[in-house]
Amino acid sequence: MSQELYNRIIKLIIETLEVERIEVMNYSIKFCTVFIFCILFFTGCGQSYKNISHEDAARIMNSNQNALILDVRTVEEYEKKRVPGALLIPINEIKSGHLEKLPNKDQIILVYCWTGRRAEDAAKILSQNGYKYVYNFGGIVDWEGELEGSDVEEINN
Repeated sequence: MSQELYNRIIKLIIETLEVERIEVMNYSIKFCTVFIFCILFFTGCGQSYKNISHEDAARIMNSNQNALILDVRTVEEYEKKRVPGALLIPINEIKSGHLEKLPNKDQIILVYCWTGRRAEDAAKILSQNGYKYVYNFGGIVDWEGELEGSDVEEINN
Protein backbone atom coordinates (compact mmCIF):
# COMPACT_ATOMS: atom_id res chain seq x y z
CA MET A 1 0.00 0.00 0.00
CA SER A 2 1.37 3.38 -0.99
CA GLN A 3 1.94 6.13 1.51
CA GLU A 4 -0.58 8.37 -0.26
CA LEU A 5 -3.31 5.72 -0.06
CA TYR A 6 -2.46 5.08 3.57
CA ASN A 7 -2.72 8.82 4.36
CA ARG A 8 -6.10 9.05 2.61
CA ILE A 9 -7.45 6.12 4.61
CA ILE A 10 -6.19 7.62 7.87
CA LYS A 11 -7.72 11.01 6.95
CA LEU A 12 -11.04 9.37 6.07
CA ILE A 13 -11.06 7.46 9.38
CA ILE A 14 -10.31 10.64 11.32
CA GLU A 15 -13.08 12.58 9.52
CA THR A 16 -15.54 9.74 10.12
CA LEU A 17 -14.60 9.63 13.80
CA GLU A 18 -15.02 13.42 14.09
CA VAL A 19 -18.52 13.25 12.57
CA GLU A 20 -19.44 10.34 14.85
CA ARG A 21 -17.98 12.16 17.88
CA ILE A 22 -20.12 15.22 17.13
CA GLU A 23 -23.21 13.07 16.68
CA VAL A 24 -22.46 11.24 19.92
CA MET A 25 -22.05 14.57 21.72
CA ASN A 26 -25.36 15.84 20.35
CA TYR A 27 -27.05 12.60 21.36
CA SER A 28 -25.47 12.81 24.83
CA ILE A 29 -26.69 16.38 25.32
CA LYS A 30 -30.22 15.42 24.29
CA PHE A 31 -30.16 12.34 26.51
CA CYS A 32 -28.88 14.32 29.51
CA THR A 33 -31.56 16.98 29.03
CA VAL A 34 -34.34 14.38 28.95
CA PHE A 35 -32.80 12.49 31.87
CA ILE A 36 -32.57 15.63 34.05
CA PHE A 37 -36.15 16.61 33.18
CA CYS A 38 -37.39 13.14 34.17
CA ILE A 39 -35.52 13.22 37.47
CA LEU A 40 -36.87 16.65 38.35
CA PHE A 41 -40.41 15.75 37.34
CA PHE A 42 -40.56 12.41 39.14
CA THR A 43 -38.73 13.44 42.31
CA GLY A 44 -40.44 16.59 43.32
CA CYS A 45 -40.86 19.35 40.81
CA GLY A 46 -44.31 18.01 40.03
CA GLN A 47 -45.04 17.45 43.70
CA SER A 48 -46.11 20.50 45.61
CA TYR A 49 -46.69 18.83 48.96
CA LYS A 50 -43.91 17.88 51.30
CA ASN A 51 -43.49 14.93 53.63
CA ILE A 52 -42.28 16.07 57.04
CA SER A 53 -41.44 14.45 60.36
CA HIS A 54 -43.64 14.53 63.44
CA GLU A 55 -41.11 16.88 65.03
CA ASP A 56 -41.38 19.34 62.13
CA ALA A 57 -45.18 19.14 62.25
CA ALA A 58 -45.16 19.90 65.99
CA ARG A 59 -42.85 22.88 65.39
CA ILE A 60 -45.20 24.26 62.73
CA MET A 61 -48.22 23.72 65.00
CA ASN A 62 -46.51 25.55 67.86
CA SER A 63 -45.15 28.43 65.80
CA ASN A 64 -48.04 29.08 63.39
CA GLN A 65 -51.50 29.42 64.93
CA ASN A 66 -53.03 29.74 61.45
CA ALA A 67 -51.79 26.32 60.33
CA LEU A 68 -54.68 23.92 59.72
CA ILE A 69 -54.33 20.39 61.07
CA LEU A 70 -56.26 18.04 58.81
CA ASP A 71 -57.33 14.54 59.87
CA VAL A 72 -58.38 12.41 56.89
CA ARG A 73 -59.53 9.33 58.78
CA THR A 74 -63.11 8.20 59.42
CA VAL A 75 -65.46 9.86 61.91
CA GLU A 76 -65.13 6.85 64.24
CA GLU A 77 -61.32 7.02 64.24
CA TYR A 78 -61.40 10.78 64.75
CA GLU A 79 -63.71 10.52 67.78
CA LYS A 80 -61.43 7.95 69.44
CA LYS A 81 -58.10 9.74 69.07
CA ARG A 82 -56.99 12.93 67.30
CA VAL A 83 -54.54 15.80 67.39
CA PRO A 84 -56.18 18.68 69.32
CA GLY A 85 -57.77 21.25 67.03
CA ALA A 86 -57.71 18.98 63.97
CA LEU A 87 -60.35 19.41 61.30
CA LEU A 88 -61.88 16.15 60.06
CA ILE A 89 -62.40 15.65 56.35
CA PRO A 90 -62.41 11.90 55.59
CA ILE A 91 -60.27 10.81 52.65
CA ASN A 92 -63.39 9.65 50.75
CA GLU A 93 -64.74 13.21 50.82
CA ILE A 94 -61.41 14.57 49.61
CA LYS A 95 -61.30 11.99 46.80
CA SER A 96 -64.83 13.07 45.82
CA GLY A 97 -63.71 16.69 45.58
CA HIS A 98 -65.55 17.97 48.66
CA LEU A 99 -63.06 20.65 49.66
CA GLU A 100 -65.50 23.35 50.78
CA LYS A 101 -64.10 23.25 54.32
CA LEU A 102 -60.73 24.30 52.90
CA PRO A 103 -61.41 27.61 51.13
CA ASN A 104 -57.91 29.11 51.59
CA LYS A 105 -55.46 27.54 49.15
CA ASP A 106 -52.63 29.64 50.64
CA GLN A 107 -53.06 28.28 54.17
CA ILE A 108 -50.54 25.87 55.69
CA ILE A 109 -52.22 22.45 55.90
CA LEU A 110 -50.72 19.66 58.02
CA VAL A 111 -52.26 16.34 56.95
CA TYR A 112 -52.34 13.11 58.94
CA CYS A 113 -54.19 9.80 59.27
CA TRP A 114 -53.46 6.68 61.32
CA THR A 115 -50.47 5.19 59.47
CA GLY A 116 -49.74 7.72 56.73
CA ARG A 117 -51.16 6.16 53.56
CA ARG A 118 -54.42 8.12 53.44
CA ALA A 119 -52.58 11.29 54.44
CA GLU A 120 -50.26 10.93 51.47
CA ASP A 121 -53.22 10.41 49.12
CA ALA A 122 -54.94 13.48 50.57
CA ALA A 123 -51.79 15.62 50.33
CA LYS A 124 -51.42 14.66 46.69
CA ILE A 125 -55.05 15.50 45.90
CA LEU A 126 -54.87 18.84 47.72
CA SER A 127 -51.71 19.76 45.83
CA GLN A 128 -53.30 18.83 42.53
CA ASN A 129 -56.22 21.12 43.44
CA GLY A 130 -54.00 24.15 43.91
CA TYR A 131 -53.30 24.10 47.65
CA LYS A 132 -49.81 25.56 47.96
CA TYR A 133 -48.57 24.69 51.45
CA VAL A 134 -49.49 21.08 52.11
CA TYR A 135 -47.39 19.08 54.57
CA ASN A 136 -47.93 15.37 55.14
CA PHE A 137 -46.72 14.27 58.56
CA GLY A 138 -47.93 10.71 58.12
CA GLY A 139 -49.73 8.78 60.80
CA ILE A 140 -50.46 9.37 64.47
CA VAL A 141 -50.06 5.72 65.38
CA ASP A 142 -46.70 6.70 66.91
CA TRP A 143 -47.42 10.41 67.52
CA GLU A 144 -45.74 11.57 70.72
CA GLY A 145 -47.51 14.92 70.89
CA GLU A 146 -50.76 15.74 72.64
CA LEU A 147 -53.88 13.76 71.70
CA GLU A 148 -57.55 13.99 72.60
CA GLY A 149 -60.64 11.82 72.10
CA SER A 150 -62.64 9.09 73.80
CA ASP A 151 -59.78 6.55 73.89
CA VAL A 152 -57.41 9.15 75.34
CA GLU A 153 -59.94 10.22 77.99
CA GLU A 154 -60.41 6.57 79.08
CA ILE A 155 -56.66 6.15 79.53
CA ASN A 156 -56.37 9.40 81.50
CA ASN A 157 -59.28 8.52 83.85
